[in-house]
Amino acid sequence: MQNESMRQLYIDELRDLYNAETQLVKALPKMAKASSNAELRQGFEEHLRQTSEHVSRLEQIFEMLDEKPTGKKCLGMEGLVKEGAETMKEDYEDEVMDAAIIGAAQRVEHYEIAGYGTVRALAELMGEDEHVSLLEQTLEEEKQTDEKLTQLAETINSQAEEDAGEEAEAEASHPKSNSGKSRRAA
Repeated sequence: MQNESMRQLYIDELRDLYNAETQLVKALPKMAKASSNAELRQGFEEHLRQTSEHVSRLEQIFEMLDEKPTGKKCLGMEGLVKEGAETMKEDYEDEVMDAAIIGAAQRVEHYEIAGYGTVRALAELMGEDEHVSLLEQTLEEEKQTDEKLTQLAETINSQAEEDAGEEAEAEASHPKSNSGKSRRAA
């Protein structure tokens, strides 16, 4: 009886991940479009290709299990995608927007890393070696994506901070232009 319960948990977790990945396939192009940094945009486009492969791997596992991948909505990913969409509506300067998008993307990656770690452990427990291999491959790609985002964040966050500092410096050194603007507006 316990074995059947574990199998059902495993299938439910896989369905959750499947839905999460399909939601991400729709969200990643929007994140790429909102990115001003070319390297960040390319990273999202590359991760979109990987995410499509993740969906295919999950479909392979469902085929081996003789189960359908659909039937569960991933509320966690739905929330993360909504938060990311809200972030992209903010009125941030380019580098600051890129930094905000990276933050949203890393929350997604950490969620996926946790999910894939869970199903990989369940697959190991159940002796599903072929599944373990497929899940491990995806888990490693998710970790690599998180690493790339961290590297990009270090550069982009510094640029955002420098630009903000330069703007503040320019405003402080040109008080006449600020008062001139006020007079023109009056």
